[in-house]
Amino acid sequence: MPRLDDDHVGSRIREQRKLARLTLRQLADRLPYSYSLLTQVECGARPATADFVAACAHALTVDVTALTGQPYVTELQRDRLAELVRPIRESLDLYDLGVNPDLVVRPTAELVIEADRLCSEVRATHLRNAARALPGVIAELTHAAWSTPSTQLWQALASTYRTAHDITVKLGYYDLSAVALDRMDWAAQRASDPCVAAVRQYMRALVYFREGEYTIGQRLIASGHGMIGQAEKTREALAVAGQLHLGASVIAARADDVTAVVQHITEARIIAKRIGDASEVHWLSFGPTNVAMHRMSAAVEMRHFDAALKQARKLKLPPSLATSRRAHFLIDRARTEMETGHSDAALDHLVEARRTAPEQTRYHPAARETISSLVHLARRTPDTLNHMASWVGL
Repeated sequence: MPRLDDDHVGSRIREQRKLARLTLRQLADRLPYSYSLLTQVECGARPATADFVAACAHALTVDVTALTGQPYVTELQRDRLAELVRPIRESLDLYDLGVNPDLVVRPTAELVIEADRLCSEVRATHLRNAARALPGVIAELTHAAWSTPSTQLWQALASTYRTAHDITVKLGYYDLSAVALDRMDWAAQRASDPCVAAVRQYMRALVYFREGEYTIGQRLIASGHGMIGQAEKTREALAVAGQLHLGASVIAARADDVTAVVQHITEARIIAKRIGDASEVHWLSFGPTNVAMHRMSAAVEMRHFDAALKQARKLKLPPSLATSRRAHFLIDRARTEMETGHSDAALDHLVEARRTAPEQTRYHPAARETISSLVHLARRTPDTLNHMASWVGL
């Protein structure tokens, strides 16, 4: 049976607790979780879920990364993904250097198409392909936007910065993802595009969702709505507004604010009914299906697992759904099945998530946590679970 090594999230929580000169009881008193669970997590007997880690980070006043570390280093190196991160980091530092006379740049129309293609690669969970091509596209767009500034070029550059954020978040490079979001804001201001600016606020809000700072996340969502209020009531603006409501719903769920969850899901459902599927708008996957998926995710975040499972069983995912969203649903469903005592079904959904989106599943914190929990729950570890645990590096 796979075993957690001594360098796990629980051991880092214990280390940070001792640095803060807190006893187990004192830290537990600051958490919305039991003393027993904290004890089990610290010794590695129970995995640390994302909401638990966020609560500990908030209570200890440290960044989440101080508790998670740089995850998956061995797996990233084995998959040759780590070597793709440095070029992305360097490309993000070109933003204020102006034109590059030594660079051969493609025509604007081709660059805009390429920026859009990179977004589609991430939604298809082809992280390696997107990461390999991204630095060159950022360099070309940076040169082009400084050479012949236009709204279209600044929008495309903002899109590539958003792709840099998406990739680095999925690989666990959270500090670099924050730089990418700053660059996105820099380009969005030059594009004078309120929709792009609002998308950036939505993504910032999800950063604070991960960090457990729900009040800041809610303020960022409100800021995004304010920006959308300055735009014309187009289908694009409505889709972004709807996605802001969906982001707010999971933040409210993590904050255990049931009333706010219902309000935001209701607003998003009204918009989705009005505009239908708008998956193509900023690659947000907004539409009726995504609203239903967020309703289930909110139930998972509130640990209403019976309700989440009922919703999951009713969901019919259309073939057109982005692979990244499909995999996310499968991982959420796996956790829900596990929490309701259906370990075999949980493992089946994890295997399906791996088959659907191997790169995303391997580096998804919730997938790793669920696999770890299944290992701890199993009296005898099935070969399939052994293989999954080994595959994610447990």
